[in-house]
Amino acid sequence: MTYNFSEFNTRVNGIEEWLKKEFSLLRTGRATSAILDSITVESYGSQTPIAHVASISMEDPRTLRVAPWDKTQVKAIEGAIQKANIGLSVTSDEGGLRVIFPELTGDRRLQIIKLLKDKFEDARISLRKEREEVLNDFKRQEKEGTMSEDEHFKAKEELQKLVDEANRKFEGLAEHKEREINS
Repeated sequence: MTYNFSEFNTRVNGIEEWLKKEFSLLRTGRATSAILDSITVESYGSQTPIAHVASISMEDPRTLRVAPWDKTQVKAIEGAIQKANIGLSVTSDEGGLRVIFPELTGDRRLQIIKLLKDKFEDARISLRKEREEVLNDFKRQEKEGTMSEDEHFKAKEELQKLVDEANRKFEGLAEHKEREINS
């Protein structure tokens, strides 16, 4: 009998998606619409993500264009972005809003890189917890007699390969984001 790692792989993919989302929220000085994903605006009595009430496009490397479908929403969107306090400047014009990403200072880059490393470490900790759960499952199955000692050893090796591969992916994501912040 071989161990089914599909649940473990699903959880690892979840950790990877979480890490990608967290990294996308780290401001790099370049415009990215992902930073607006977590901001909601009051629209017709309910809180709605900005992307659901406006189109968001890149105007240039440091500017996003937010064009609300209902022009009466311009002030509400502008207020929501300013209230989010994420260090972006917002100006409104006849076509909607311009969201400007200011240049990063050296100190701010260091702060963002420290935050990036914290998120990376959180992902690694989550991965270790998932590995521990699977190892405990191996021990439980071996005690119950549904897994032999040899199968336990082979499954443990396979698990370590999966963990190493996930760690390499996480490191790659962190290195890519750090290069992005420093450029």
